[in-house]
Amino acid sequence: MPNYLFVNFKTYEGGTGESALGLAKLLSTFYTGEVEIIPVLQALDMRIVSESVPLKLFAQHVDAVKYGSNTGKILPEALKAAGASGTILNHAENKIPNDAIKSTIARCHEAGLKVMVCAETLQRAKEIAAFSPDFIAVEPPELIGGKMSVSAARPELISDSVKAISKINPNIIVITGAGVKNAEDVSKAIALGTSGVFVASGIVCAEDKEYAVRQLLSGFPSGKDDGKMP
Repeated sequence: MPNYLFVNFKTYEGGTGESALGLAKLLSTFYTGEVEIIPVLQALDMRIVSESVPLKLFAQHVDAVKYGSNTGKILPEALKAAGASGTILNHAENKIPNDAIKSTIARCHEAGLKVMVCAETLQRAKEIAAFSPDFIAVEPPELIGGKMSVSAARPELISDSVKAISKINPNIIVITGAGVKNAEDVSKAIALGTSGVFVASGIVCAEDKEYAVRQLLSGFPSGKDDGKMP
């Protein structure tokens, strides 16, 4: 199984428009096949990035709608056509209820999109696992953007979530998010049983983005996979 580095561009100035394209290009220079590097973009930036960057791309949100009268919604097929490989759902900054998560996962799979759903607690991770997303990102909201990573502050949440999710659906890939900033945070997350990390400000807002990416990637084990997203 490959390891993953998801980078959430959010709506930071450094992750929007031409800056999003520049950051995605920088990330692509680090791709060696050992770790799947996945920019998580605003929907409006998807096409311009996908046309210039060879990495797989995820959107920051999508809606459980079909072609029709859905003003203001994001259509899964439109994301796919714009170059997206997948999307995240239920980030702490854009939470949705379980019924919406379930229906949106189903629509995304119909459209050929992978889905990573964020879970803020062990109980929520169990509930979401029953809907069979491709990934679950364990992300306690109180640690997002903070100075301490979840792997350091609440390692038991990670290990317990990995075990619980595996019992419900062993095909779901578990990712760690919230406060991940350095190689040690990454290596701890991998040691606790996850397959990668979900970061944002640690890269997007870093003064030296190249150093930040290199630092995080150095925390992954090397030579254990082919780096291809299933």
